Parts: sequence; structure tokens; C-alpha cells
Amino acid sequence: MKNYTSIKDIDNINTWIQEAIKIKQNPLYNKELGKNKTLGLLFFNSSLRTRLSTQKAALNLGMDPIVMNVSGDAWGIEFGDGTIMDGNTAEHIKEAAAVVSQYCDIIAVRAFPSLTDKEKDESEHVLKSFVEFASVPIISMESATGHPLQGLTDAITIFENSTKKKPKVVLSWAPHIKALPHAVANSFVQAMQKMDVEFVITNPEGYNLNSEITKKTTIYHNQKEAFKDADFIYTKNWSSYDDYGKVLSRDDNWIITKEKLGNAKFMHCLPVRRNVVVEDVVLDSESSLVIEQANNRTYAAQLVLKKILEDNK
Repeated sequence: MKNYTSIKDIDNINTWIQEAIKIKQNPLYNKELGKNKTLGLLFFNSSLRTRLSTQKAALNLGMDPIVMNVSGDAWGIEFGDGTIMDGNTAEHIKEAAAVVSQYCDIIAVRAFPSLTDKEKDESEHVLKSFVEFASVPIISMESATGHPLQGLTDAITIFENSTKKKPKVVLSWAPHIKALPHAVANSFVQAMQKMDVEFVITNPEGYNLNSEITKKTTIYHNQKEAFKDADFIYTKNWSSYDDYGKVLSRDDNWIITKEKLGNAKFMHCLPVRRNVVVEDVVLDSESSLVIEQANNRTYAAQLVLKKILEDNK
């Protein structure tokens, strides 16, 4: 595997899940694999779980991680081709990616969407520019349209906690105080489409995700109907896709309550706004898998790094 930038890079999700669980049982087994190798973590946006779990994964493999907050510490980077750079950007991605490639054996990038220009966001200009101009493998730590490390993590977590051969998994929109990206939801949808689960999505009118991603997945606009017989309820807010980046309404009726959850397990990628997205009583209950999900972030990242290291010896 050259790069990991999308759930589509997973050839067999069941095999990957089994490999991740094996890593989880003995995280230091491949400690020598990454010896004398450097992982560069470039953050255009803030992070807690992604930053720490990916660093931990690299350390478990014997790698040396180095971190840079690009938006605050680096020169402004220009991504346009043929641009006359007489504005705020001082360095072009062509040089930046080439230079970082000399310092690192793998580069991981995190860059959020603008949520104002759909065409530009969907072009994945930041992530794809690193893929094009870097000479080493690239990992997405969340991009404008996807979060493949989180999606893999969620698949692992559902597999570990499932008591049925084919559980029912529901992705539910929830209210939020501001417009949020579609990346986590998109990658979760793609991961579930690769698994043997009964998968449905529920969101208010006007909040359907990109139909090219959801494809034939059933979408309910009635949350109660979607939650019937659910085994896992994954909750995430996202802004409108059709009316791009807009908050059409903040419908507090979509908050996750103990009553709505029933016997299902609750999942969220974190961070989560308590008593806006989900009630305290749900998050603090034994039905909540959010801390377990966060723990599995390390093993998802470690699996990806392991595959790249093995395939690029």
C-alpha cells in the first residue's frame, strides 16, 4: 500500500479488522519495523485523538514522530498552479512537500474543508497536492471529505462489540451550534458499506449526505423509525451538503437521549458537546463506546503504518 487517504484503500475490511485486533493484543510486537524511520505529522487544523493516537502508533512501531502545526508555525503554503505569489503565501506546496519528504519516511496530513466552496473542498487540493508532490507515502488524518483512520477505528469497534452476525447500525445526525464537515460521516458510511451489517442513515430533511457516497443506503428522516431494533447508534453532526456548509436548522429534537438509545450501543468520534448532541446520562452509561473508540484509534493508525512500512521496504 503506497498511501492511505480513503476507506477505498482498504482491500478487505474483515482482514484489516482482524489484523488490528492482533496488534491491539500485542502493540509492541513489531517494535523493530519502524526503527530509524520518521513519521511527519502535519496539522493544518487542531486535533487531540488523531495527533496523540497516531504518535503513539508510530512509537509502538519504533518510529520517530515529528509534529508541526502548519497553520501556525509554517510559512503560508500556496497550492495553486501558476499563481503569482505576491500575497500572504510564501512557500509553494511543490517545494514544501518535496522538502518534508527529505525529512520523513511517511507524511500524515490533517486539513479540514472550508465549507464555503464545495468544488474546491471536493477536489481535496491539500491532500492530493501532498500525494502529487511528496516522494514518500501519505496518510490522511482527516481531509475535506473523509476521515479514513476514524472510519477504520469505528469498524474495529463495532466488530469487537457486536453480539450478532449482522447487527443493525444507524448513523444519526444530531444538532450542533455550528456548521461541521462531512468527513467523519462520509468515511463511516463507506466503512459500513464494506461490512456485513444492516446499515441505515437518519437525518432531517435538507441534511442528506453526498449521494455518490451514500449510494443505495437507506435514509430515514424519522429518527424514531430508524432507531427501531438498532444495535449501534453512531451520532455525528454535519452541515447541509446540498445547501453547502449551511446550518438549516438546529433541531434539538434530534439529540440522543437514554430513551431513544434503548438497548443500543452509543458511538461518537469525539469531541462531543454534552447535552447538545447527546445527554450526559448516555455518555456516562455502560452503553457508551466513545472511550473504547478513542483507544482503538491507536491500533487503526498502527495497522495503516505497519502496512505502509511493510510495502515500502
